[in-house]
Amino acid sequence: MHTAVYLSDFNIVRPRYEKSQEDALAWLAHAHAAAEVFAGRPSGREDLSADFLRKLLNRFGCSPDRIARRGHELADFTHTDWSKMEIFRLHEQAPGLSMEVRQRIFDELVFAKCEELFSSEQQFSSDLIHVSCTGYVSPSPLQRFVVERGFASKTRVTHAYHMGCYAALPASRTAAALALRQLDARTRPDVGSVDIVHTELCTLHFNPLEHSPEQLVVQSLFADGFVRYRATTALQPGESGFRILAMNEIQIPASAQAMTWIPMAISMAMTLSRDVPNLIAGALKGFVGDLFDEAGFQPQDVLPNLVYAVHPGGPKIIDHVQTLLEIADDKVQASRNTLKNYGNMSSATLPHVWQEILSNPVQYPCGTKVLSLAFGPGLTIAGALFEVVR
Repeated sequence: MHTAVYLSDFNIVRPRYEKSQEDALAWLAHAHAAAEVFAGRPSGREDLSADFLRKLLNRFGCSPDRIARRGHELADFTHTDWSKMEIFRLHEQAPGLSMEVRQRIFDELVFAKCEELFSSEQQFSSDLIHVSCTGYVSPSPLQRFVVERGFASKTRVTHAYHMGCYAALPASRTAAALALRQLDARTRPDVGSVDIVHTELCTLHFNPLEHSPEQLVVQSLFADGFVRYRATTALQPGESGFRILAMNEIQIPASAQAMTWIPMAISMAMTLSRDVPNLIAGALKGFVGDLFDEAGFQPQDVLPNLVYAVHPGGPKIIDHVQTLLEIADDKVQASRNTLKNYGNMSSATLPHVWQEILSNPVQYPCGTKVLSLAFGPGLTIAGALFEVVR
């Protein structure tokens, strides 16, 4: 008999600041216009004023009816006094300051955020997985925090970096394996337990000199997000969680350039091909079928009541998956709610969707089966089948 592993104890910590999508788009328009002026570029091609750039953002960006608000940890987004910025000192450097500066700020902000993420913890699990694709500093802020709290000899920190939006799934798979391994260790604890921590500061990587439609989509979509949760071999009395039934991920052949996330001199840069939906379409049904096989389910027995936790990479991603798999609107509502309330927080987004489901026992009672899907560079499809336990 296999030992079950559960995902539980979700602790979402919001960024310090939050803007309505309307205000966020206005800030972006001013930043793009100011960057053009400070860069000394001629404006003969287009009148790249804030008004014109706002029209471009309205045309190509994610609209306020799809995303209501987005969170950001950096104070820069609360004003447009470029001389008082930490990163977007556009009068000094039109795209914003260097990658080195952005990474040092990531380190400082995440280290401070750890106090909130672990505020209820008197001790750490023996294993902790740090997930991020927006910050790379060694030692990591999670390692430094573990040392400061006096657990350096008791807690191993494993880094799950640069996978992007689908990273919660391989991180959970790794955590599940580590939790089971703890039961086989010489100390033989009664419960295997691994903490997973996501710290995504996507907004650190905006480049206001990039005005292409692709980049306007990216800059109107991404937000910051922080969440901690646990992979465990036993739930506490009265605790809710997801029992992991099956997990997998694949890379789609001949799709390496369809989505990329690359470190540049100034910031991280994302590319997103228009072919992504078609590439996903060709592989998704087979991938889902394999997950059902791994869990030992016949699709016809599960599909009628199945709930979907789809990473909301954007409104069109949810729409596309919904069409491909013939999903009713109410079955993807948790994903749409997460996108509207928070935006796309990269790897931190899917745990927010999971928590949305766990926090609603009436709509998602004990025994509800959940198919979770996410997509990222590779082009990678990652997925899991869960069962809600209450």
